[in-house]
Amino acid sequence: MKMRMITASLALLGSVAASLVVGQAARADTTICEKYGSTTVQGGKYVVMNNVWGSSAPQCINVTNSGFTVTQAGHNNTGGTPAAYPAIYAGCHYANCSTGSGLPMQASSSQFNNVQTSVSMSYPGSGIYDAAYDIWFDPTPRTDGQNTGAEIMVWLNHTGSVQPVGSRRATVNLAGGTWDVWEGNIGWNVISYVRTSPTNSISFPVRTFYDDAVNRGYAQRSWYLTSVQAGFEPWVGGTGLAVNNFSYSVGGSVSSPSPSASASPRPGGGACRVTYSKSEWQGGFTANLTIANNGSSAINGWTLGFTFPNGQQVTQAWSATVTQSGSSVTARNMSYNASIPAGGSTSFGFQGTWNGANGNPTNYTLNGTACTAG
Repeated sequence: MKMRMITASLALLGSVAASLVVGQAARADTTICEKYGSTTVQGGKYVVMNNVWGSSAPQCINVTNSGFTVTQAGHNNTGGTPAAYPAIYAGCHYANCSTGSGLPMQASSSQFNNVQTSVSMSYPGSGIYDAAYDIWFDPTPRTDGQNTGAEIMVWLNHTGSVQPVGSRRATVNLAGGTWDVWEGNIGWNVISYVRTSPTNSISFPVRTFYDDAVNRGYAQRSWYLTSVQAGFEPWVGGTGLAVNNFSYSVGGSVSSPSPSASASPRPGGGACRVTYSKSEWQGGFTANLTIANNGSSAINGWTLGFTFPNGQQVTQAWSATVTQSGSSVTARNMSYNASIPAGGSTSFGFQGTWNGANGNPTNYTLNGTACTAG
């Protein structure tokens, strides 16, 4: 089951291995009060779980076809771990799997580029909690037990003095918001993105946050996405917390990969080369980047990261989705140029501003692995 520590000084809790109580397909107004009770909605597309793993207080949830509401929660965890993680999810959680999700799915696959999710939530006027996505990755395509790769948390809101695992490392602009990035390790990497201004809804590609975690060295492209979960971690109270609507989708066809499914290759060393050319004027410039695949296999889905040496700022881009945090820039493929065949190349460009100096970027990475500058 899900575990949580709010400071690095807390001792790592033992893994909770309680059996799930799995119900039948839910109808409107299905109530679950069992600690680890769960049920399915929308014909098995999603699983809703009560998941009271850190408290002896009773908790009940009312399950609808698109989410759930916490109807009873007497929690009083004033320190340490949260009391529970009631959530709705696609994928697998301790061998309890939804249907048709295509998970586990390797993060280097072309399908992963198209994984989308959205949620809308409601918050009560009292209690101490966080409202967060919990997105799990494992080095293997496992469907049971504790994932040991990366746990990506996306905090939409929180109250009281609760904070994520580890310490704050950076602030980034992603998915239409500004987020503080926290990182820690409790037997697996926990990377938390805490929104600096609360919101009750969000829609984003899962790769938006995972690509940032990979670029920071907290996750690996070869790992497998196992579940996409959205819910709440209550410490005190929790009655009234609600997921109103949750969605998960993958563009194109979805099939469940076998454990031996091959991944798109990760370039490295001389396997890829980036050529950078620019045209500049006082205070402004345009740049064109060409990514060459010198390897023997096609690259399906790419994310290029690099660093500006002089604080340049990207103002607009073409043939790629470009985001920037400080001097770090991330460019992601469009749907029409996601594949780079062996021996082939693709290009994109952007316009930017500079002040004082306009040196060429350094430290290129392609899908998280170092790439040669041409």
